[in-house]
Amino acid sequence: MTMTVHTQHTADDSVLTVAAWRDHDPAVGRLPGMPLGDLTVPGGPVTAAARALFDAGAWRVALRGTVDLTDAADAARSVHTLSLIGALTGRAVAVDWKVRTPPDRPDAWIALSHLHPPTALHGPPDAEEALRQWRHNHYLCKCIHRQGPGFVQVRDRRHRRLRRFTIDAPDHLAAIRALADGAPAQAVPGAVLADLLEEELAVRIGDHVWWAPYAVRRWPLAAMVI
Repeated sequence: MTMTVHTQHTADDSVLTVAAWRDHDPAVGRLPGMPLGDLTVPGGPVTAAARALFDAGAWRVALRGTVDLTDAADAARSVHTLSLIGALTGRAVAVDWKVRTPPDRPDAWIALSHLHPPTALHGPPDAEEALRQWRHNHYLCKCIHRQGPGFVQVRDRRHRRLRRFTIDAPDHLAAIRALADGAPAQAVPGAVLADLLEEELAVRIGDHVWWAPYAVRRWPLAAMVI
């Protein structure tokens, strides 16, 4: 038996369903006692949903369907789902998911490459090779943010070099809060949004925007090393 978690999004979104197991390894997940059964997680912030899954014992979850970044009509759900995957990745929970990126942007997957690698990638001309690179080069804390008193620090290694940002401007901090679960682009002042998009700290999908760095909850190394 598997666990299905229903997370309510906005009023226009359908329910997101995931299955969950107590171990990262699918073979171990098939052993007695490893599937978690059925649960419902209340709607709200993705951090709360990820914590509920983790507290229930989930070490691996599987999302149904494909996160289609080419479908502008489904942008609200896409950015919310990406935020949930980020929150789960930040807790070292493995996520089985599928994603479709715009075919006219062959490197669009790199902006997502800090998330747990998907089981299928569609869109790039050589999707199989892109997915191989994603899996081979993935590690925890590849692009994260940490909240300080009056600032947010971002450490980003998605492009194979360390980029560090300390964000303390009030308008930018307000934008980060607004984008925590994904939000309409109009929720962020134009100049602030342009700054975040330029550095790929935010990713635009249709008329919505996703805040890419996730908050780290489980350190693979001592925090000072990260």
